[in-house]
Amino acid sequence: MAPTESRDEGMTVWAAPRLRSVDPTTEEVIEEFDWSSPAEVEAAVAGASRAVARHAGRGPVERAEWLRGAAARLRSQRDQLADVATREMGKTRTEARAEVEKCATAFEHYARVGPELLADVDVASDARRSVVAFEPLGPILAVMPWNFPYWQVVRHAAPALLAGNAILLKHAPSTTRCGLELAELLRAAGVPEGLFSVLRIDTDVVAGVIADPRVRGVTVTGSPRAGSAVARVAGEHLKKTVLELGGSDAFIVLDDADLPAAVDTALGSRFQNCGQSCIAAKRFLVHEAVGEEFEERFAKGASQLVVGDPHDAATQLGPMARDDLRETLEHQYAQAIDAGARLLCGGGRGLERGWYHQPTVLAECDPNMLVMREETFGPLAAVMRVRDEDAAVAVANASGYGLGGNVWTGDAERGLRVARRLESGSAFVNGMTHSDPRLPFGGIKRSGHGRELGDIGLREFVNVRTLWVG
Repeated sequence: MAPTESRDEGMTVWAAPRLRSVDPTTEEVIEEFDWSSPAEVEAAVAGASRAVARHAGRGPVERAEWLRGAAARLRSQRDQLADVATREMGKTRTEARAEVEKCATAFEHYARVGPELLADVDVASDARRSVVAFEPLGPILAVMPWNFPYWQVVRHAAPALLAGNAILLKHAPSTTRCGLELAELLRAAGVPEGLFSVLRIDTDVVAGVIADPRVRGVTVTGSPRAGSAVARVAGEHLKKTVLELGGSDAFIVLDDADLPAAVDTALGSRFQNCGQSCIAAKRFLVHEAVGEEFEERFAKGASQLVVGDPHDAATQLGPMARDDLRETLEHQYAQAIDAGARLLCGGGRGLERGWYHQPTVLAECDPNMLVMREETFGPLAAVMRVRDEDAAVAVANASGYGLGGNVWTGDAERGLRVARRLESGSAFVNGMTHSDPRLPFGGIKRSGHGRELGDIGLREFVNVRTLWVG
């Protein structure tokens, strides 16, 4: 962040604002941090470069022990880490604990399967011997968001560390403490100094880090605007990128769907993490034969969600992470109402203190409304009735996003057929879209490119090298 200028008795005084963590439940500042100085950034980049070279002789089998150690520490510190996430971004304690457990599972998965996937592969060719090797690229800059402050980092860090890379984490300013806690945990788990560092930098410093020749790649989870900005700089300097840039996933309910099951999953998918998830279902495209019943069930379920203190185990919906995010959601909501959408439940802010927004369901939406064209990052669901599966697919694919999607039907083969027609990185039939360390995750169109997780995600940031022996 650039320094701010103020004037005192005719003199110009420069002062750099500090990073702030603000509790969205109380709107109070929890903690402040200094921005990393240019010298600290240089030390981190130089240290990452040295660490990759210093530990190049350690293979994936040895590195896997770091991951196992990280998994064990995540579980032993689960409650402490969950509390930090709840305070910094408002995630319910139940969801925060589940996020920490998911991170542990990912570390264990890559420790178990990663060494074999990174082993040399002998390939028959015209050589006496030809080998495909998977070697580290070097330091990777990870630009991460606040909504899943541990998981978003770990799903990149687990495979990248196993492959022998170093990670320079630029976390969201509002979840700085989460990033620092994770860095300390990895050090305690045995990850050598320099292989995982936190850069407390703002967006105007990111370009310089990307341009540094010692930095070999960039991974970004964020908005299309952020991804585009990073990609421009990375492209200029010929750096590898993986971009996960959000979504506006369609949730298609066909006429033969199990409605109670579909509604239960719709509630979980739309309102998990207070609706602040890239893979949350956001556009509900429901066959007109079951449209009225779906809307009634969905609105009833949403209105019964318990909104309150995220530290309370009974709470199902906490506050949104920032007030500006709530204001954006309110603008999208107001535009839809003005354009003819019908309010089924919610629509207001809810509690007087904290950045809360009621779980909201809108019916009679159409593709021209902002709630259908933009990503709605909060507890708002847009429902539109469609005449058949062809119309549902057409509306689903009209979006500029292409991350995930859902199809609900009593016929699994029909569901798979419709799912294949969706323009997305993933599609789930009769289930909630989710990320899984065993499966590749990512999107197309404005949702980005490249993949995290799975075998493919493990090999995104490696030098796939051919060795030929005559």
